[in-house]
Amino acid sequence: MLHLSVKDFRHERCLSEIEELKYRSPTLDMCIKEMRSNIAFLESDYIFTKNFHFLLQMSMKTGKGWIDIGKADLADGFLEIAMSSIEKLYAKLLKGSDGEADIHVHKTDVEKNLFKVLSYQAESAVAQGDFQKAVKCVQRCKDMLMKLPKETCYLSILCYNFGVETYEWKRYEQSSFWLSQSYDIGKMDMKYSVSKEMQAKVLRLLATAYFEWDCSLYLDKALKAVSLANQENLHPAGVFLKVKILLKSGASDEDINSAVAEFLHHEMSLDFCLNTAKLLLEHGRESVGFDFLKSVPERFESSPDLGKIALLHIEFLLQNKRELLAKQKVEEIIIGHYTGKQLLPEALNQLHIILWDRAAKHYEAKSYSEALHWYNYSVSFYTPGQIDQNLAKLQRNMASCYLHLKQVDKAKEAVKEAERCDPNSIFTKFCVYKIAVMEKDTDKAVEAVIEMGKLAEKLSQHEDELRVDENTGTNLLSLAAQIALENEQQVVAIKALEYLSEHLQDCRQLFAALKCLVRLTLSKFMAEKEEKRDEDINSMLTYLTLAHKRLAESFTEEKYTGDMRILDAHWFRKVAWNLAVQFRDCPEKMRDFFLLSFKLSQFCPSDKAVLIAQKTCLLMAAAVDLEMGRQQVTPSEQTELLTQALQHIQACKEIWKVLKLTGDFAKDPTDTLLLLYEFEARSKLNDPTLHNLMESVWEQPQTEVKTLEIIASLAMESPARYPVLCKKALKSALNLHRKQPVIDAVKFSKCLHSLINLSLPTGLTDLDACVLQEVWHYFEDALSVVSSTDAYPETEILWLMTRAWNTGIFQYTVDDWSL
Repeated sequence: MLHLSVKDFRHERCLSEIEELKYRSPTLDMCIKEMRSNIAFLESDYIFTKNFHFLLQMSMKTGKGWIDIGKADLADGFLEIAMSSIEKLYAKLLKGSDGEADIHVHKTDVEKNLFKVLSYQAESAVAQGDFQKAVKCVQRCKDMLMKLPKETCYLSILCYNFGVETYEWKRYEQSSFWLSQSYDIGKMDMKYSVSKEMQAKVLRLLATAYFEWDCSLYLDKALKAVSLANQENLHPAGVFLKVKILLKSGASDEDINSAVAEFLHHEMSLDFCLNTAKLLLEHGRESVGFDFLKSVPERFESSPDLGKIALLHIEFLLQNKRELLAKQKVEEIIIGHYTGKQLLPEALNQLHIILWDRAAKHYEAKSYSEALHWYNYSVSFYTPGQIDQNLAKLQRNMASCYLHLKQVDKAKEAVKEAERCDPNSIFTKFCVYKIAVMEKDTDKAVEAVIEMGKLAEKLSQHEDELRVDENTGTNLLSLAAQIALENEQQVVAIKALEYLSEHLQDCRQLFAALKCLVRLTLSKFMAEKEEKRDEDINSMLTYLTLAHKRLAESFTEEKYTGDMRILDAHWFRKVAWNLAVQFRDCPEKMRDFFLLSFKLSQFCPSDKAVLIAQKTCLLMAAAVDLEMGRQQVTPSEQTELLTQALQHIQACKEIWKVLKLTGDFAKDPTDTLLLLYEFEARSKLNDPTLHNLMESVWEQPQTEVKTLEIIASLAMESPARYPVLCKKALKSALNLHRKQPVIDAVKFSKCLHSLINLSLPTGLTDLDACVLQEVWHYFEDALSVVSSTDAYPETEILWLMTRAWNTGIFQYTVDDWSL
């Protein structure tokens, strides 16, 4: 509702005017003080000085200015000053003067100013919610209209504005009062009154206020007001409001018919007639509504919008479950379409919406034949060979209906037509996919899924341009996977889930898809021959790697909680662990799965079980790298494998430190394994820190003989060559053998054999005396043990005899008689 005002600029006051008010206020205060200082002069003579007139006008304008910018409370003081000044002047004028004519002129000016101030005070009171004060001010203005009849229009509009404001604030009682006052004031002086159109507008708003205040209580008043409005000036809004009130009151069809008849002989727009018909039908007045709707076409035969009537008729026939009549209406429009009575494009689009909506309802109710019937109506408006994306959608919808009806050939035809109209649509490819699955054509289904995956990528890159939902691609791929599973087509389902996992943003959905992929691939893996399993193994690695990547990224997703992340991480790490164990015949794959299990376990709480699993994963990965490094590989490959192993060992050592704090691991061989693995890696890498590592080993009294022997062996294993370390390890081992309560002669003999071989390598032409002395002691040790036990291997005794003989002969030939 428009808010009229004579000088209502409260929402458009510019900054300069506000600044002017701020300047005007102190200036006025100064002038008022000056006026009070000259009050004696004013009391002795009533002549209006220019100075006083200026002060009066300034106070009024300042007060009005504050009202207009929404600061009514600041206006009151200025208006009170103006009112007080006017009343004093008015009282002086009433005492009389020498010039009666002048007095009459001055009294009229004062009364006009008084009227203005009262109206401003009324505005201020309404703005501040002081209803009683506003009423008093307006009543005084109303009483002055006999003297100031030209202000009738102004006061009527002012009251109307008050009515609008209070209506907007939902103060219906106050609004109805002000609107009644506006109407009454408008009738006081026909010469200076507002127009009939304005009076009708006031009455319509008054009727609306009564209607919204309490329709049941003020129904009669609302009807009376709107009837008066229509008498003043018949307007579509007035007739519509009257019908609305009658419908709300439960009036009879006869009364409503009478109300509608009021404007049948007046010029009304088509939209107004349609809105009225819609109002009647929405309130269940079918008889009146349809009768009225039937009469409308006669009034607008030449209108290009005539189709709107038929559309509304169809809509309400369908709403009232008169589908057969609605079909007849649609068929009439189709006939008209091909006989020169086409609907306007906007109306035709609306008809398509109605037809598709009805078809969709039948589809949801599984009445697929009926849905096709309504879709065929829509098809009727397209010309053969026409290319249109909406036609493609229509054909896809029809294809879905045909598929439900098991009419595959017709579905294929519909999809073929959809491809012609929109070949790059992911929805069309989905229809192709459904048909392929239904026909168990695995190759074609996989091909369709691949195309859907590519289109889903394009959709994610151009969402804004294509105006599609950001989840369209993923939703269709998810549905494709579901359809394949329902039809027991694992290969197709795997392909759909693979593309789905590439595009899913929601972590919960992604991990659900990956879990499904893992299960399906494992099932397929178990059923396949061994030579075909490599591809599945690589796929499993890809799925688990993606799971690790998305778990790392999931910390920023609010809906994916920490507990969810932990559960998923546990699930995937256990899968990776089991796969690693299963592929023990393929060391490289085993290592990769163990490493993935370790990485996935880093998203789990570091309890004892998880730490043990992490330690084992890293130990196994290091062992595999070392084993692969022993194979026939190039030096660069060997270096890379040994470096990787060393990294795993370092990470494992850190975990092992923490784990040892959680319990007793005295019998755990991890320390020994870490030592041996690290020694092998560093020795073969020719690492300068190797000697530092061994210093800590020599200092440990609990080092086992077996460990020392392995160290000795590794120290000389190519490409490592550390004879000094090897000898030291063998000496330490030999010492430990000697310290045993009962010497194991077999083990002792092997250790001694290695030590003598290292000290007396074959093919030497010169031997240092110190070395010979050292070797002499080894032979003495051997003799001592051989003398004390019968368990010393005979082959080793024979070997010792041979080595001793050869060494003696060698010494003899070089003329060395010392030993």
